[in-house]
Amino acid sequence: MPATPDVSNSPRKFHFISGLPRAGTTLLAAILNQNPRFRAGMTSPLADIMGVVMAEASSKNDFSFDVSDEQRVALLRGLVENFYSVQADAGVVFDTSRLWCSRMQLLNTLFPGVKVIACVRQLAWVLDSMERLVQRQPVSVSKVFRFDTNTTVYSRVEALTDPRGMVGFAYQATKEAFYGQYAQKHLLMLTYESLVRDPAVAIRAVYQFLDEPWFEHDFDHIEYNANEFDARVGMPGLHSVRPKVASIERQPVLPRDIFGRFANEAFWMDPKNNVNQVPIV
Repeated sequence: MPATPDVSNSPRKFHFISGLPRAGTTLLAAILNQNPRFRAGMTSPLADIMGVVMAEASSKNDFSFDVSDEQRVALLRGLVENFYSVQADAGVVFDTSRLWCSRMQLLNTLFPGVKVIACVRQLAWVLDSMERLVQRQPVSVSKVFRFDTNTTVYSRVEALTDPRGMVGFAYQATKEAFYGQYAQKHLLMLTYESLVRDPAVAIRAVYQFLDEPWFEHDFDHIEYNANEFDARVGMPGLHSVRPKVASIERQPVLPRDIFGRFANEAFWMDPKNNVNQVPIV
């Protein structure tokens, strides 16, 4: 077994945000960023970089026999710490990636007692939100769909929900974390519906889960955008956050048959499924 890293003298805490796309991860980061002790943002490349290092330190590399598990732990933990070392003013760092839910055991090895917040939303509305972004750009195509111009709403939904697709992978990873052995005491399910309907109650639950002292947030003046990134992937508005947190009623843009197909996929809503007693907000 890899050696357990000594985190007693770590100068800062690391928490992780994961879950579904279009389910409030960017909004959560924008809210948390109001706390001067916190540093949070949109999806970072850290999880992908870590994956490359893990692969190169494995038997994929002929010289990996000379790399011990203790070295792998130190190397991967060092990646996280060094990635954020330039932001020395932040005492608590939140890294966001849809990959983290699929790496609960790894995170707990690197950071014993780790806390992961999984943002979730009714799957039909996640897909509807993605399709709404596509329809805003009728004269452009997105990297999300590999710049394919010959798509329909049906093929786009199939691509998104494929096990390796943007939504399908995140959904299965979140499910794995929810039912996995590291869910209890390490995972919080934060529903988009609760976050936008009553952000004060939702964020208080997040602070309680993280065992952090409360900071008075301003939910009427939220600031965050990633316009450059969104433009590069051909999906403007992907990470836009409205200034005021609010629940907005709207009609679906998805065809009824698609919307109905995914309307009952919120596994976290059924108490019988919550065998690990994961807090659900």
